[in-house]
Order: sequence, then structure tokens, then C-alpha cells
Amino acid sequence: MSDSHWWRNGVIYQIYPRSFADSNGDGIGDLNGITGKLDYLAELGVDAIWLSPINPSPDVDFGYDVADYYAVDPKYGSMADFDRLLEEAHRRNIHVILDLVLNHTSDQHEWFIQSRSSKDNPYRSWYIWRDGRKPGSTPNNWASIFGGRGWVFDSRTGQWYYHMFAPQQPDLNWRHEPVRKEMMNIFKFWLDKGVDGFRLDVFNEYFKDDQFRDNPWKLGIRRFDRQQHVYDADGPEMMGVVEEIRSILDRYPERYAVGETYLATPERAVEYTGDSRLHAAFDFSLLQSKWSAQSFMQVVQRWDAMNIGDHWPNNVMNNHDNPRSATRFGRGEDDERLKVATAFLLTIRGTPFLYQGEEIGMRDIHLKCSEMQDPVGKKYCPAHRGRDGCRSPMQWDASEFSGFSRAKPWIKVHPNHVLRNVENQKQDAQSLFHFYKDILRLRKNSPALQEGMFQPITFEPKRLVAYLRQNETETILVALNFGRRKVRLALGYELANREWELLLSSQQRAEVGVKDQWLPLSGEEACIMKARN
Repeated sequence: MSDSHWWRNGVIYQIYPRSFADSNGDGIGDLNGITGKLDYLAELGVDAIWLSPINPSPDVDFGYDVADYYAVDPKYGSMADFDRLLEEAHRRNIHVILDLVLNHTSDQHEWFIQSRSSKDNPYRSWYIWRDGRKPGSTPNNWASIFGGRGWVFDSRTGQWYYHMFAPQQPDLNWRHEPVRKEMMNIFKFWLDKGVDGFRLDVFNEYFKDDQFRDNPWKLGIRRFDRQQHVYDADGPEMMGVVEEIRSILDRYPERYAVGETYLATPERAVEYTGDSRLHAAFDFSLLQSKWSAQSFMQVVQRWDAMNIGDHWPNNVMNNHDNPRSATRFGRGEDDERLKVATAFLLTIRGTPFLYQGEEIGMRDIHLKCSEMQDPVGKKYCPAHRGRDGCRSPMQWDASEFSGFSRAKPWIKVHPNHVLRNVENQKQDAQSLFHFYKDILRLRKNSPALQEGMFQPITFEPKRLVAYLRQNETETILVALNFGRRKVRLALGYELANREWELLLSSQQRAEVGVKDQWLPLSGEEACIMKARN
């Protein structure tokens, strides 16, 4: 695995197209809006953008119910608009990654319309149809993550179809060879257009148990959580599929695929990666971590140790499905904790993934149950707030609709946008935006931060984390204080007697300040230093 790969050394920025930038004033973000913000992304310093699905969709699950894999949804623009976005991104040395949702389609996809029309339709086997165990009974006990049972009875043909997610998202039958072949054609179609890679949505769900055995039960609140997902996920056939996907990608220079491993352990996620499999797979342990030095370090040390040889880690604290780190860790509008988290994410070993608005500390919006649009929120509110909170419009400026649109957006803007926005933070040298920008520039110019080994020095469970990033030519020391009070880091004789250059401090310190083998850190300070000798 070459150290020169853009995805290995770079930083990937996720865009939720509905909420990034609206160019035509209809309240929904679009491709031309993204193109218009490429200079901003280049200034920030990211190496790639990952677009959540842009294919035609009825939006039951906001793009994750695909109605046509070979087209662009008109609400986002045209294929010509996408081609222009791709060209303009590449002109700025920004790679483009597409979200591929290949576990299921929309029930409005022509394949499913044909499939449910009759039992002898050629597309019948493209989806998972079964007889019930007895009249009125489902084929087995599999449940839907969006609530209730995972089977829908179709009165026209007298059989049940399976859906892991919403009833309007029937699962494809990957055991049917024409389906598998068509999925590979989808990869080729977008690769031929020039895209640089793919994020594979819930890819390890492609294969279910061929005997359709019941999942074992366990303690839990919802029906889905009361099952051990042994037979509806992670089928052994997946290894052959990821190898086939990789063989296609390898025919094109410098293409990339990262998989969303769903309902899988980190150990299982790593098994899907390597020189002949996917380039990477997500582990969401850091995204779900609580605020403590111990929690962060335990997650990363475990993940780092798993990704050796031909495996390479990636790291994420935010995405479109989870509460934002600023909401989880921030105190009011204070961003000092977020700078510590940012320094950690962008200096540990692996490919960092950022989520739009993370760089300005966007917080989740609060919605009434009647305002919910996410199917999970609609079904379970108020017990579960759904995923709408992290999907509010990007906060570009202090205008009525935050510079996102000229019209009322599809979902409301966070009221704090009047103060928390890109325009304001660009003008404040000590803002979170500038901290992201500075550390991204630092990372881009540091071989040790891009590819060096990760060597923990120490951590104190609640507050202190310190580690080295080191290669043959460079040694970087990262020291982080997760607590509010001052702490001192014991460097030891060898490190203390080296000459250190201060590269970046979240607390604007002017010099390193090592004294008698101790490095003092202010409350909630991130400090990055480089050895001169």
C-alpha cells in the first residue's frame, strides 16, 4: 500500500447536499450550490468531498431510497451540473466521492415496480420475496431498524418482501446474479464519469441468511434492539463481493472505497479491508465516545492496533446520522473543547472524515415532534429525536436563512446562525474555523502526521493525553488537556532534552515552555510541537 495515495494522507469532508448551499432559491441545497462553495473548501484545506446520495429519490429517507442509480435527482440539478462540479473540484485538486446505496432501492424504482407486479416477472428475484410461515404470519422474526417488523405483505401476489429500513426501501437480493452484475455496472458507470471513489452505505447488509432463520433474542427496548443480528447481516458471501468491487476500482488509477459497516464490531470492519478488499471501513466508536481522555485514547489505541499491514484506519466524530460533536461536547457556545477534539481527530493516525459545519462548531437544531422529517424521528419522537438535528442548513452568514438560500429552507436554520457562521468566524483569528484551517495546513505539510506511526506517551483518565507521530524524518508531539484546570505533562529525560518548536496551540501560547522535564498545559489546551533535533 503506497504512502502517496490521496485518500491515505488526505482529509475527506462530507456534504449533505440538501443542506449545504441552495443556488436556485427553492429551499433545497443543490449541486451548483456545492460548486459555488468549492473555493471555500479549498481554502479550508480538505482533499476530498463525499456527497450523500444525489440520485433520484422520493425522499422517504432523504436520498437513501434510490429510484435510479444512473441519474441525478432534478432537485439537485442535472447530470451536466454534476459534470461541472466534478470538473471544478478536480481543478482545485479536490476529489469527489459518491454515496452508493446498494443494499436496497426505493419502492418507486422501476425494478421493484416490475418485481411486485407478478410472481413470474423477470425482476421478481431481484428482491427478497417469501411466503409467510402460516397465513398472516411473517416469514421470520427479522425486524426493521426504522421500527416494527421487517416484512411487508403484498396482497397482489400473496407474498412478503423484506426491508431492513423503511417499508418503502425494499432490500435487493444480492444472491441473484443479475442483481450483483448490475451493481458492478453502477460502479463502472460512475468511475467512467471520473468520480474518485465511493462511500458504501450499510454495505455489510447485502447478504442475509439463505435459510432465513430467526434472529436470537436479547434484552432491548425496540423490537430491532431486542435481536442479535446474526442472520440479517454480515453474510460470509460479502468477502467475495468486496474483492470484486476492489478489482473494478483497481482498473482505474487512485480510486477509493470506504464501507459503512453496520451492526458490526471493529474487528469485523477491519476484515473487510486490505489490499484486495475495501480501502477502509468505518468504526464509529470514536463518534460515540464520551468526553474523557481515557475514552478517546482507548478507542483509538484499539482501532490503531487493528489496522496494521495492508489495513489503514479512518476516524470520524460527526456524520449525518448522529448528534454533532459540538452538541455532545460543547458547553453553550464555547468552542474550547471542540478545538481539543479537532486536534485529536486530525493528528491521530488514519484518514479523518469531517462533516459539513463541523469546522464552525454547528450545533444540532431542536425540533418539535410535529416538525420532524426523519422517519426515525417521526415514529419514535419524543423518545428518539431522530437524525434531523444534525442536518440543518449550513450557516454561511447572519442573514435570515443563514446564506444557505433565498427562500425558507426545507428544514429550519439554527437560531444561533446570527453569530455562529462562516462569515463571522473568518473574521476572527481565534475562531474554530481558523483552528481547523491551521491544523489542516499543518497536517498537509507534515509527513509524520500524514503517515507516521502513532506512539502514545501517557494519558490520565479524565484529562491528559499525549502521543508522538513519527516517521524517519520528523517527530511531532501532541499534548491535549481535556479538563478545565491546568495540568503538567511529564516528558521524561529523552523528550525533555530535545529542542521543540511550537507549531500550534489552541490557547495562543507564544512558546513551548518546557521546564525541568515538564510541559504545562492550560485548561482545555491542544498543543502541537515539532522536534528540531
